Amino acid sequence: MISVFGSANMDLVAYVSQAPKLGETVTGRSFRTIPGGKGANQAIAAARAGGQVAFLGAVGADGFGAEMRATLAAAGVDVKGLREVPGSSGIAHIVVDDDGGNSIIVVPGANGTVTGPSGDDLAMIAGSQALLLQLELPMAAVIGAAQAARVSGAPVILTPAPARPLPDELLEAVTLIVPNEHEAAAITGVSGAEGALDALLARVPEAVITLGGDGALYGSRSGERLRVPAVPVKAVDTTAAGDTFVGALAVARSEGLAPAAALRFASAAAALSVQREGASTSMPLRAEIDAALAG
Repeated sequence: MISVFGSANMDLVAYVSQAPKLGETVTGRSFRTIPGGKGANQAIAAARAGGQVAFLGAVGADGFGAEMRATLAAAGVDVKGLREVPGSSGIAHIVVDDDGGNSIIVVPGANGTVTGPSGDDLAMIAGSQALLLQLELPMAAVIGAAQAARVSGAPVILTPAPARPLPDELLEAVTLIVPNEHEAAAITGVSGAEGALDALLARVPEAVITLGGDGALYGSRSGERLRVPAVPVKAVDTTAAGDTFVGALAVARSEGLAPAAALRFASAAAALSVQREGASTSMPLRAEIDAALAG
């Protein structure tokens, strides 16, 4: 079982030719509401990639919350650990331009009420093969979940987004950190992927820096270094591409794949996702990933 302790948001997505500048109004071509949130996205990505997945988090007592619960369950995610709290669910306002780029504003809502793992959460984490974490929940909650996983021996995979300073008490419990290039620079203060990777490995045993169209860079304290190229595709919407990568990577690692093979699996999943609109709606099934790798 892969446990995901994280956020669930409803994505309010506007598609435009070009994103507006400050003070500017533009006309969009379409609008969609799509269940998302970095935690829920990673849970769905992992489940569709063939993993057995449980999601631990919170939604509000509103229509968005009910829809997000149903979407997770439909993807095969165990939602017994998804609590309902009074008030509104988290939302993310997303603008996607014609190049597939996006800008995002997140309003935490129910996610902000998750101040730590519950007793049931701790039991689920203790029985997990891996724990996936992000930074859209309060930091104290993320630290508590990471420390619980360390005690139980479950590997912790951290997506450090949104980027912020990372306390030692969190990183001491992290097995693998997976930032994108911008997050890696923000966290380490080092420009350039190779230098940022060195800085990350001074704090955690393994790191992957995702580089968009340039692929991904992996390193470990044992001295292994790998650069896996991206699959060349035309991006339609890059929303949740990183979450798709991490979810698929967690599945590959849980199945015992070596780093190079696991990174290729994750890269294939991410390449499939950017060719479709939306977050959870874009994530590929296991058969699609296997077919892409075989092709």
